[in-house]
Amino acid sequence: MADAYCSDCKRSTEVVFDHSAGDTVCSECGLVLESHSIDETSEWRTFANESGDNDPVRVGGPTNVLLNDGGLSTVISKPNGVTSDFLSSSLGRWQNRGSNPDRSLIMAFKTIATMSDRLGLVATIKDRANEIFKKVEDQKSSRGRNQDAILAACLYIACRQEDKPRTVKEICSVANGATKKEIGRAKEYIVKQLELEMGQSVEMGTIHAGDFMRRFCSNLGMTNQTVKAAQESVQKSEQFDIRRSPISIAAAVIYIVTQLSDDKKPLKDVSLATGVAEGTIRNSYKDLYPHLSKIIPSWYAQEEDLKNLCSP
Repeated sequence: MADAYCSDCKRSTEVVFDHSAGDTVCSECGLVLESHSIDETSEWRTFANESGDNDPVRVGGPTNVLLNDGGLSTVISKPNGVTSDFLSSSLGRWQNRGSNPDRSLIMAFKTIATMSDRLGLVATIKDRANEIFKKVEDQKSSRGRNQDAILAACLYIACRQEDKPRTVKEICSVANGATKKEIGRAKEYIVKQLELEMGQSVEMGTIHAGDFMRRFCSNLGMTNQTVKAAQESVQKSEQFDIRRSPISIAAAVIYIVTQLSDDKKPLKDVSLATGVAEGTIRNSYKDLYPHLSKIIPSWYAQEEDLKNLCSP
């Protein structure tokens, strides 16, 4: 049972899924809200006492246009049981020994997928990172460089191009040991290679402080009203010439807004949630302080509340 909006009942009601017909039916009035739905769940059941080698999947993985064979190559699986078949085991061993031109790409795509999952990124960003790495790999100029830094830089650029930026520190946390300096160098190298290939500058997308607000506020467990005030404050702060990085401005705005709320957050917690040093937040707070009356929404804090804030 789940809830969905019913046009006849004019409200959200519980719906029933008829898997045999593929219909979604309102439980109160019987209206068919959706018909011929596709059941994307598996058509089999796996029990705990079954062997892990019995894979009921009858199809392979999805096609991948970035691979030479489109991802449609045959993989010889390992034989089941202790007494293995000599022919199948030999074929599998020789296949592993054979040269696969896509082996390095497959491993790189798996690493990018793992990093994307750990950061909670959508599939479009992962696919864009795969495309960027494929272009760099085709030029055969990345040999000898830190592979983890290259993959992390591809993911960073993909996030920027898809308007879902992540900080370098966030990318570094899933980069398998690659440092911020290595990722920064890899990013500059990749951008240079892409510009040489395309013959024009690479569009990276502009970073705004508002791009980080919802994620940072979620890390701090802020209320919806406080999050809304922080987002409005960040948008208004762009009207002033505050020469700080967008991440620093976002962290400072979050600190200011929380100080005006009942649930005040200490500077240390804001620093941990945003990845910005406490000293940087203080300096950004100092730059924002003269404009607070025009930045903080009037519905959230009055003039007297702003005067009660500690001066930088």
